[in-house]
Amino acid sequence: MNPDDCSLSNAQLARVRAEAKRALQEAGALGKFPTPIADIMAVANVEEVHEDVLNEGFVAKLRAKANSAGQALKSALSKVLGLFHASEGLVFIDRTLLLVKQQFIRLHESAHGFLPWQRGMYAVVEDCEKSLDPDVADAFDREANVFASEVLFQLDTFIEEANSQSFDIFTPVRLSKKYGASVYSSVRQYVSKNHRPCVVLVLNPPELVEATGFVAKLRRVVSSESFDKRFGAPGWPATFSPDDRIGATVPFGKGRRASGKRSLPLKDRNGDTVECIAEAFTTGHQVFVLIHVQGELGKVQILMP
Repeated sequence: MNPDDCSLSNAQLARVRAEAKRALQEAGALGKFPTPIADIMAVANVEEVHEDVLNEGFVAKLRAKANSAGQALKSALSKVLGLFHASEGLVFIDRTLLLVKQQFIRLHESAHGFLPWQRGMYAVVEDCEKSLDPDVADAFDREANVFASEVLFQLDTFIEEANSQSFDIFTPVRLSKKYGASVYSSVRQYVSKNHRPCVVLVLNPPELVEATGFVAKLRRVVSSESFDKRFGAPGWPATFSPDDRIGATVPFGKGRRASGKRSLPLKDRNGDTVECIAEAFTTGHQVFVLIHVQGELGKVQILMP
């Protein structure tokens, strides 16, 4: 399980958001859904190479050329999924990835070209799964990820639209299609920017185990600021099964995609028990367990286990 430690400082975040807003404005993209990424790339003065050439041999040649010329190179730690050739203004994408993943990488590479303090830092920037992960430690990649997310979700437009609808796990799932984003990034945006005390536990798909039925490993935790203030870090277990309250919400079995709302008491920072609601949704690749304070939403229909 990876902790959600990807946040920028307030000053860094304000700086990146200002640049994301400028990109949206210059591209005439505000209020257009999904965000016209080609227009964002145009104002970033970058051009995508549409040929499927991003392979180990191609990357090795670029590295050798940059090294021989004494140019700064930012190398990937694993397979290169996206590459920005800054001196040429060219973007290369791994064509085997899902389309929503490719779209995010296009915006990530555009950030390297658009952010004024980033474009001249490296002649070649290689991006892998690590640098594209929201929890990446490197500030250079964190800024590019935040820029990509702010442009994709059009700053606060997504969360404002989400807040006008019912609070449940299906709201970000529905909106993901409108914004051209993955379900994961939409759920993450929904929780991290929410004013309500809420948290989502992202689990690996449940693995069949004879003793308990299944085990689902915790992959990541994303929480709202108000949840952190009220509950701190509750100390989530590393795995869940049908025998525990959270595991009981996990959809399991052929055709099951979601669970109903269930009661889930949590201890806050003061040691007081707070009645919460948990519900889950699975894409098949990961499970999202959304938890929120019951009293914050008024009356909620609960399905008893």
